Amino acid sequence: MGKINYQKSENFYNRELSWILFNYRVLEEAQDETLPLLDRLKFLSITASNLDEFFMIRVASLKDMVQVNYTKKDIAGMTPSVQLEEISKKTHELAAEQYHTYNKGLLPGLSKEHIHILNHYEDLTAEQAAYVDGYFRSEVYPVLTPMAVDSSRPFPLIRNKSLNIGAMLTAKQHAEDGEHKGQFKELYLSHTSKKKKHQEEMDFATVQVPSGLPRFVEIPSEGEEEKTFILLEQIIEKNIHRLFMNYEVLCAFPYRVMRNADLTIEEDEAADLLIEIERQLKKRQWGEAIRLEVEAGMDERLLKVLTDKLKIRQEDIFHLNGPLDLTFLMKLSSLEGFDHLRSKKYTPQPAKWLQGEEKIFDQIKDHDILLHHPYETFDPVVDFVKQAAKDPDVLAIKQTLYRVSSNSPIISSLAAAAENGKQVTVLVELKARFDEENNINWARKLEQAGCHVIYGLVGLKTHSKITLVVRKEEDGIRRYVHLGTGNYNDSTAKLYTDMGLLTHQKAIGEDATAVFNMLSGYSEPAVWNKLIVAPIWLRDRFLAMIHRERDFAREGKKAFIKAKMNSLCDAEIIAALYEASAAGVKIDLVIRGICCLKVGIPDISENITVRSIVGDFLEHSRIYYFHNNGMEEVYMGSADWMPRNLDKRVEILFPVEDNALKEEVIHILDIQLRDNMKAREMKPDGSYQRVKKNRSKERICAQEYFCKEALAVTESRKKSAKSERRFEPMTSEEME
Repeated sequence: MGKINYQKSENFYNRELSWILFNYRVLEEAQDETLPLLDRLKFLSITASNLDEFFMIRVASLKDMVQVNYTKKDIAGMTPSVQLEEISKKTHELAAEQYHTYNKGLLPGLSKEHIHILNHYEDLTAEQAAYVDGYFRSEVYPVLTPMAVDSSRPFPLIRNKSLNIGAMLTAKQHAEDGEHKGQFKELYLSHTSKKKKHQEEMDFATVQVPSGLPRFVEIPSEGEEEKTFILLEQIIEKNIHRLFMNYEVLCAFPYRVMRNADLTIEEDEAADLLIEIERQLKKRQWGEAIRLEVEAGMDERLLKVLTDKLKIRQEDIFHLNGPLDLTFLMKLSSLEGFDHLRSKKYTPQPAKWLQGEEKIFDQIKDHDILLHHPYETFDPVVDFVKQAAKDPDVLAIKQTLYRVSSNSPIISSLAAAAENGKQVTVLVELKARFDEENNINWARKLEQAGCHVIYGLVGLKTHSKITLVVRKEEDGIRRYVHLGTGNYNDSTAKLYTDMGLLTHQKAIGEDATAVFNMLSGYSEPAVWNKLIVAPIWLRDRFLAMIHRERDFAREGKKAFIKAKMNSLCDAEIIAALYEASAAGVKIDLVIRGICCLKVGIPDISENITVRSIVGDFLEHSRIYYFHNNGMEEVYMGSADWMPRNLDKRVEILFPVEDNALKEEVIHILDIQLRDNMKAREMKPDGSYQRVKKNRSKERICAQEYFCKEALAVTESRKKSAKSERRFEPMTSEEME
């Protein structure tokens, strides 16, 4: 038997098509009638937001490749042009499914709950119409800037993702009394010597729907229990004639443009990376138009103007049967007074491995601390930096920042630490996509506070999540480290599932120092003690651990791999997993999004299972378990099994070595692999199907399970504290 080629193109799925399948899994949550209605709105909004980013980055990148005649095939054997054809087909189908869900599932459901979103202006009662007209005059009209386009006024720049109303106009005829109603235009045309007869003219005009005003406007309802809304663009569309008083409006329809937002930054030639990124950010609003969304039934004359001026191909036009930009549903899902229509909000609980009363440094010195967000609060991470900023014994704080919240308490603590005279070094990753502007602002504020701010290595993103605190103690200098799978963002920590480790291990402390020296001074350690760092060392280490399991299986020994990540699309890693599977290694994968690996290939991937969990929280943690012939190894980190994470980013993989914590992480993986409520399993044809529930087995939703576990720990602590207080001897003062 010849050697098997595990990297043949037929053994892989295309990355982009796999992502579209993931967005379908999110859409399934919007279609799930067992979920609270307003939660379903939230999921539909997420699919719309996901699709926007997909076009602005992934589709835009493929279009760039096609424009420069790049024909190299991906791991699935598809050229960029073939990928674009398939993407166009699949995304049109996805958009149709989104609007079917909105029109046939969510709108009727909302109406049953006395929440009405009017589809047509004509549905207004006389009272409602009067209210809306008044609202337009007082609140909307002063904000609008109508822009007419003719031979002397060029087509305006339409901002990326902005919602607009396009109209076709013709000048009104003279009034019977001889008064000319278009004197301004008549004068304007005479000056430009491009006067035409009124009856021959047809002009295009556009007005941007103001993003600063509420997208859905509440209007009077017929009953006290009713809530009725109309969308802002409908109000503008109905009143657009008031913006062009001397014209007859022939038609008016909403439209929305998606532009190429994939920044191209020549870092080697950029004298100041911060200034260069600021310059590129401005271009993002005016990049090449790659997608046009229009309301179904748009007048052909108007559509032709938009198509010609925006240079949009027919296959890039999406005719949508409903309101454009469904991301507005996220705000609607938070509608006050309807708590019964959404899931009960979960409050993150105190960390299981921490005692709240004790100082955090004392506890870390005593034992490693595992954190599991959002089931457990993110406060320990915030407190770790906050206490370090105030502690007189702390000499230095070093931290990487990728994405932070708009009012980050961590940023405030870092600034305070610098003001307190501590040495503060912060690596702010300016190239964090769609967070560039936010990160630039934070970088400048930190510099003003006296922090030493660096921007990472040329050509690489710094995606690792690490904080190092250097403290002077009685027995010498000690280092305390936080390592995580997610960003230092206290807001998303309530929504994303992530893991963290607080440790005092000397070996990890030395490695942490080496990481920051590498980032700030380009010095490379001869060896690493515990941490495994990309882009140089991580790929080889992962491959070595996969091959080790393969070799154990070939020797007839028990061999397992369990891993959880966001995406799997690295051909070399997948080929290694195939080889391990063929040798008999049992491989169970939990992959939220993209997965280019195929299951069920005879003699190749029959020992591999892949499941995706889509729930209330965004699955974001990366966990890697290797059985290692009974000497189990568990790692967590910031990297997925993707080429960009392994080869083009600074990533950190860190071990979990404390036996109790290791058991806890394995338990977390096992519960996710037992999920039969929110998990979907990949099938050999690439489709995903919900895990079939066995009546004899316990019904498990992993996210609910972890919420209950965290609540149980809190309740147990309360009972224990009450018991200790109950039997505590009375003091002499109390006796008196």
